[in-house]
Amino acid sequence: MEKKQHIAIFTTASLPWMTGTSVNPLFRAAYLAKDGEREVTLVIPWLSRKDQEHLYPNKLTFGTPSEQQKYVRQWLEERIPFMSSFNILFYPGQFSWEKRSILAIGDITEIIPEEEADIAVLEEPEHLTWYHHGMRWKTKFRLVIGIVHTNYLEYVRRERNGRLQAFLLKYMNSWVVNIYCHKVIRLSAATQDLPRSVICNVHGVNPKFLEIGMKMRDKQQHGSEAFSKGAYYIGKMVWSKGYKELLKLLRVHQKVLTGLEVDLYGSGEDSSQVEEAAKKLELTVRVHPGRDHADPLFHDYKVFLNPSTTDVVCTTTAEALAMGKIVVCANHPSNDFFKQFPNCRTYDDGEGFVKATRDALAQEPAQLTDAQRHELSWDAATQRFLTIAELDNVDPTKKLTKSGSKKPFLSSSLSMPRNFEDASALLHYVGTGFVSSNPDKELCKELGLDGSSKK
Repeated sequence: MEKKQHIAIFTTASLPWMTGTSVNPLFRAAYLAKDGEREVTLVIPWLSRKDQEHLYPNKLTFGTPSEQQKYVRQWLEERIPFMSSFNILFYPGQFSWEKRSILAIGDITEIIPEEEADIAVLEEPEHLTWYHHGMRWKTKFRLVIGIVHTNYLEYVRRERNGRLQAFLLKYMNSWVVNIYCHKVIRLSAATQDLPRSVICNVHGVNPKFLEIGMKMRDKQQHGSEAFSKGAYYIGKMVWSKGYKELLKLLRVHQKVLTGLEVDLYGSGEDSSQVEEAAKKLELTVRVHPGRDHADPLFHDYKVFLNPSTTDVVCTTTAEALAMGKIVVCANHPSNDFFKQFPNCRTYDDGEGFVKATRDALAQEPAQLTDAQRHELSWDAATQRFLTIAELDNVDPTKKLTKSGSKKPFLSSSLSMPRNFEDASALLHYVGTGFVSSNPDKELCKELGLDGSSKK
């Protein structure tokens, strides 16, 4: 029997937290396992009850990992048209209030048994390796591929002493990615350049949005009014997610946009401030709580306004295009992938925004072809991933780069570049030893770990 590749996908978040690093790796795991040619394991964080209560919506919590796994699988099964057999494992995690994200605790490479350690996909490789203290990823796995989701530098620049923080973070990201990844996939040029990186959008859209788009296309083809509402925006309601830019554009150009009505949907830390700013405009801008973008409420909107420049590849923009809407977005590297679609309208400045918005509201969206719909799908995204990562060219019977060294940070090569990389890995290992911690006994008990790993 021919040996299959084993792909372990590690990510930094999990449902029910509705964030990109929860949803996209889940779809990736399902579609990589779809044809049965690979063994796929999704590795996601397990949080304490306190962290779950803070992070998950409606105070939803899970007493055991199996309960959360059941929730995740049910959510996925309701959105894909096939049964996908992949494994789900958990690593101990902790929510960082300072970073507003989940950090791994301990050596999470240990979650995958040695005999199954083949190919690792690190969703947000810099995030997963900043504080990694344990076996070197390149030593444990023969091929390590990072997928960069987040434009951390742009977020950091908006904070206090942002330029200095961004400068330091830029070099930290390059350093850890060089140590731990063989290859890096950047979803767009909006991310920083990293060692051994290529640019390719390996994300697709939830199939539900393509189904909605088909229904809207059928309405258009039968002469029915498919889009009876005007313009809207949906996203986490924090200023850095495009709300600042959108409200500024509306405020500056409200005299020439007379009669424009915009609905904003989102929940977040800045909701009250966004609502207050919207009330000061002469235009009609309504602010609503966040909802699922697939909700029937959104089907009839014609125009999606998205001026955000902090995204790497905006999921909601892809979803809006899949539903057949016109998207008005900034001429920015994060939107390069979307420019191939006729319903994507970009602008360079305020005047361009006004023209693009007016034209979009006055025109009917172009009907997506089957080829364009496929390009947005997870089937196409998975093929792009396999091609750019060259996984179809990897022989699962060969041990390409795994080292026989028993040291967690060393390789067996005597080459100068590799020795320099080993020295960097050793320095990082020693440094993280001062700031890392082992998971507490309760988390270990819940995950069935012995909790005996040493720093």
